[in-house]
Amino acid sequence: QLQASGGGLVQAGGSLRLSCAASGSIFSINDMGWYRQAPGKQRELVATITSGGSTNYADSVKGRFTISRDNAKNTVYLQMNSLKPEDTAVYYCHARLQEYGRPWYQDYWGQGTQVTVSS
Repeated sequence: QLQASGGGLVQAGGSLRLSCAASGSIFSINDMGWYRQAPGKQRELVATITSGGSTNYADSVKGRFTISRDNAKNTVYLQMNSLKPEDTAVYYCHARLQEYGRPWYQDYWGQGTQVTVSS
C-alpha cells in the first residue's frame, strides 16, 4: 500500500528527498508522516502532515526537514537538508487511510528506506 523511495548515502551537510506513494483502493487519507529507527533505538516521529496541510516536527529536525504532500497523487515527501550523522536511520512512511467499502481508517506503513549520513 505504501512504497517509499529516495534513501541513500550522503555526506554531512548534504540533502536527500524521500517520497512515499500510497496505492490501492483508497477512499480517503487522513494523516501522513515519516518516522525513523536507528540501530538499537526505538522508532521515533520525524514529521507528520494532516490532509489540510498542518505539520508537526520533531525538535531534532525543525528548520532542516520539510514535510509536504500531494493529495492528488496520494504521496508524501520529506525534504531533508543539512543532514547530520545522527540522522542515520531507516525511515518509514505512515498513512492513516480509509479504503473503499470500509467505514474506518487504518494505519499503514511503508517498507522503510535507509538513510546514511557520513561525517
